[in-house]
Amino acid sequence: MDLRFTPDEVAFRDEVRAFIRDNLPAEIRERMRLGYSPTKQDTVTWQRILNSNGWAALSWPKEYGGPGWSAIQRMIFLEENQLAPAPELSSFNITMLGPVLIQFGSPEQKARFLPRAANLDDWWCQGFSEPGAGSDLAALKTAARRENGHYVVNGQKIWTSTAHMADWCFCLVRTNPQAAKKQEGISFLLIDMKTPGITVRPIISIDGEHHLNEVFFDDVKVPVEMRIYEENKGWDVAKFLLGNERTGIARIGKSKERINFSKQKAKEMRAHGKPLIEDTEFRRRIAALETELKSLEITQLRVLSAQKAGDRRQDPLTAVLKLKGTELLQATTELAMDVAGPLAMPDWADELETLSNEPELGPVWATEATRSYLFLRAASIYGGTNEIMKNIVSKGVLGL
Repeated sequence: MDLRFTPDEVAFRDEVRAFIRDNLPAEIRERMRLGYSPTKQDTVTWQRILNSNGWAALSWPKEYGGPGWSAIQRMIFLEENQLAPAPELSSFNITMLGPVLIQFGSPEQKARFLPRAANLDDWWCQGFSEPGAGSDLAALKTAARRENGHYVVNGQKIWTSTAHMADWCFCLVRTNPQAAKKQEGISFLLIDMKTPGITVRPIISIDGEHHLNEVFFDDVKVPVEMRIYEENKGWDVAKFLLGNERTGIARIGKSKERINFSKQKAKEMRAHGKPLIEDTEFRRRIAALETELKSLEITQLRVLSAQKAGDRRQDPLTAVLKLKGTELLQATTELAMDVAGPLAMPDWADELETLSNEPELGPVWATEATRSYLFLRAASIYGGTNEIMKNIVSKGVLGL
């Protein structure tokens, strides 16, 4: 199996790299380089720049506004975007909802929502997890009762990323509580977040930021035409969506970018009277991470090469991409934090008014590295817990 890029793929990589270099606003690039999370406006600005070039909906067919790229081209684009570094595309809009609409949506739903999703005119969030339904998603209890051309929705969702800034939510609800199996009797609804009866409450995560939310639905009316696919067949839609959710979840480009950043900053930081980059143990740690990252990259290329050859079966090796990818993402963000040493202590001055006059302990990049390290503890959970991924690998890859 030849895992080298073809001349056309090398040319495509160079084209993507040049476009990002010439079009990514400098102020956004610098904030990303320092480790800040992109603001909503950063993401909107960059996604609209990409969309104006036909690149935002990277996984969509051309007839629906996508570029019609191959799996290898999508991988190249994602890596170059993360290496820049640039804000990542809205996964809710592009890799989750978009493919669902293309596969299951009515012509009216596609015409209404797809162009707006690509251009981030609508910001979407995902209403799946509940207090008693996370990894066991089919145990969800949020109920939708049909009456007079509407569904009346009651229940609660949790860990809903960016719900506080979202215009719409794609949501799993139980429409038949008497179904013989819990996977049955679930429907997939599109819910306008401005609808009366919706309450969003913030969850402040360990990094001190507001990413997550609880969402409560109290007699929320959703028009029946906002249901995707058939009533009580939402589990089929959810399985399709979750397969797309793991697309690019290895985030190899982001791990590479963090290693490159750490090596750069290690030239400035000192240990034992010399630059940290000259420390033997630090260099060994870098070499070990880069070796593991190269192994993961080869695994990703093997998976994508099988797709390119026309094999459309779900490859259990995608579980390895998620499992090892998130472990390396956590390890490389920890590396950046460790480079800063004591200067990486978080500064919560923005959140704690009583500390608002305290000076910064260290450079911005150091404290932001710690915020990133803390937040990415959750990478082992979202997109399918790493424990579930290990089960998939043991059965599908090792045959145990």
